[in-house]
This record gives sequence, C-alpha cells and structure tokens, in this order.
Amino acid sequence: MLRIQSLNAFYGNIQALRGISLHVDEGEIVTLLGANGAGKTTLLNAICGLIASRGGKISFCNEDIISLTPERIVRLGISQVPEGRQLFGDLTVLDNLILGSYLHYRKRKKEVYAHLDFVFEIFPILKERQKQYAGTLSGGEQQMLAIGRALMSDPRLLLLDEPSMGLAPKVVNEIFRVVTQLRSEQNTTILLVEQNVHVALDAADRGYIMETGRIVLQGSSEELLENKEIKRAYLGKGYKEVWE
Repeated sequence: MLRIQSLNAFYGNIQALRGISLHVDEGEIVTLLGANGAGKTTLLNAICGLIASRGGKISFCNEDIISLTPERIVRLGISQVPEGRQLFGDLTVLDNLILGSYLHYRKRKKEVYAHLDFVFEIFPILKERQKQYAGTLSGGEQQMLAIGRALMSDPRLLLLDEPSMGLAPKVVNEIFRVVTQLRSEQNTTILLVEQNVHVALDAADRGYIMETGRIVLQGSSEELLENKEIKRAYLGKGYKEVWE
C-alpha cells in the first residue's frame, strides 16, 4: 500500500531524513521507533505532504504522491493524527469531528454521518461530550477526539504520532484497543510512531528503528522484542518485571 524509497528531507540546510526506505502493506500495523529527534514525525509529515522531500519516492496504492498537496493526499485516503493532538480547543467535540470530514461534507453527507456514528461507537465518551468544548476534555479524551477526527475522512492509511504521550496506562490500553480494532474490523492500515516500545510492538506486526534520520533496524515485532540492542536501548534491565 505505502512504499517509500531512498527518501531525503531537509529543514533548511539541515538534513532530517537520509535515504529512508520502508513499506506498509494493506491491513498491517507497522511501528516506527526511535529516540526524540530521530526523524519519525518528519517522516509522517513528508508522507502527508506537509514538508517537501528532496529525492526519493513515496507511492500510495501505486500512485506517486511525493509532489501532491496535503489536500490531495487526504482525498486519496491518508489521514494523520498529529503529535500533541492539535485540536480546535474553542470548538465543540462535534465541530472538531465534522471538520475532519471537510473534504467530503457537501457531497457525501450521509457517509459523513455514518462515519460519525462509527466514531461515537468506538469512543462512547465523545458522544456524551459532543457539545463540550474540546479544550475542556481530559488528555485521554482529547486523544480519542484526535483519532476520531482523523477517522472522519474515512482513511485507508492512518498515521498515528505518539498516541500514548502523557496518558495514564489505563487510557493507553483503551487507545490501543481501538487501534487494533480498527485493523481487525475496518481493515484500516496503520503506521504508528510511538515512544512506548513495548505497547507499540505488542500491537504492531512489524517495526522499524530510526536513528538520526536513518532506518537502522527492521523486523517483525517478535524479532525486535527479542533483540538485545532494543532491550538495552528502549526497554531497560527491568522491562520483564514491568510488563509481565
């Protein structure tokens, strides 16, 4: 579904991505792991057309998207849940959700409201709070709203950037329950950036490790969880006691 080949990207004269190559097949959950500053968010933004790429190729469903506008990329079926949620805090929950469907709202209202019903089904708290201002929600509720807003565009590929950031473990479990549900019930393909390595690999089929703008390691979730360097760098000595 998604194919990236030898991708480079820059912020001014600073190179942020260095020859990135990866793929995400239809129906997969693939995770991108790495320290802060490794280039994970930059890669998601490049896929969405939010930053310009220099060289390389990004294809989605066999269509070259590297030079397309963000609006066109959304229309093709890619939607991003950004780091930090980036909600409209002074608008209601319902308004935020409807804004997520702005590309389809005038022509496909029936489908839009079907998507809204689905979001309310997987996140019932959003239905209860649909008239509440987004800025007054808890952190977990805001993350649910950010995911729900992205789902309103009916994406084939969902890009999730740090969905567990700042959330209590119980809320993280709920978020990832929905992530796996989206794949199993909706066949939504997911590319996941996540600092919580164990949770990410538990949900994902495969993973890539990024360092300083490069892919340095890849493999199945099982392979990465058993990799000694991954355990040392990301899980720590006590990871078994913490997670078992």
